[in-house]
Amino acid sequence: MRVYKDERLTELYCNKCGKQIKIENEVIREGNFSVDYRWDYFSGKDGRRHKFDLCESCYDEIIKSFEYPVEEADYNEFV
Repeated sequence: MRVYKDERLTELYCNKCGKQIKIENEVIREGNFSVDYRWDYFSGKDGRRHKFDLCESCYDEIIKSFEYPVEEADYNEFV
C-alpha cells in the first residue's frame, strides 16, 4: 500500500505482510515488487485495475510455490 502526501510518496507497505518498506526522498530504498495491472477481456475482472506492492521476502515466498520457476536474466543498467 502506498501513502501519498501532497502527491509525494511518503510511505510504502507490503500488501501481503504489512512490512513498511524504506522510502527516502520518494525513492524506494529496498527490494520491492510493484504491480500495476489492467485486466483485459476474457477474465472475470474485465476493466479492473489492480495495484499492489510486495516486500522482497513475500515475493520470494510466493514464487517458491510456482509450478514453473520465474525466468531470470542478468542486466547491467539500473534505473
